[in-house]
Amino acid sequence: MIPSYANFGGKIHGGILLSLMDKVAYVCAAKHAGNYCVTASIDAVDFLEPIEVGEMVSLMASVNYTGNTSIVVGIKVISENVKTNIVKHTNTSYFTMVAKDEHNRPAKVPGLIVENREQVRRFIEAIHRKQLKQSYKHEAKQIKVPNDPEKLLELLKGERCVFERKAIVKQ
Repeated sequence: MIPSYANFGGKIHGGILLSLMDKVAYVCAAKHAGNYCVTASIDAVDFLEPIEVGEMVSLMASVNYTGNTSIVVGIKVISENVKTNIVKHTNTSYFTMVAKDEHNRPAKVPGLIVENREQVRRFIEAIHRKQLKQSYKHEAKQIKVPNDPEKLLELLKGERCVFERKAIVKQ
């Protein structure tokens, strides 16, 4: 990692890392699909450890799940201090990629051949993450903000926000 990738604290910008992860996910998915692929979604990206300027970064990708036109690519990021040989696991994330045909329509992807227990585990975990994501989307659609100012005040009680009463009164 070079200085131009860093913030003022000498840590690599998260956006730089996300860009690298997206490129690796693309290559992994396109190779499996035999088609151009686009990023449809990225599951949570947790920054577990900072990456310092001068560290070597490795991104390992695997196809963990295939749908009809989608591919879930798991990415593990590690960094290594080349002077001390200290290796850190910095990120794990899951990118859902969609294959596209020559007319930019979703294209069917080959199924995944799982060859060992680790690949079976990854496939099953991907199924569960997909179900959780669908459940979360459904739950998020159910969120309703009440119009009653007293109910709003009750919902905001104990939260760290400053507001004026007129801000929550229906206008």
